[in-house]
Amino acid sequence: MKNPDNSSTREKERRDPIMDRDVTIRSETLFAAGDEVLIDHQGQHYRLRRTRAGKLILTK
Repeated sequence: MKNPDNSSTREKERRDPIMDRDVTIRSETLFAAGDEVLIDHQGQHYRLRRTRAGKLILTK
């Protein structure tokens, strides 16, 4: 029988319920200031670009 007080249960209780849902951010919001967005992800920097054809390109 599992211990009901394990760390994964405690972590779930601490999480904000809003973070358990998928979040949608409209591309128009991301690109309001131009055609490139810089993203810092775990200390790494990425560039998200919108092409003239409306495609998205993510580069490191």
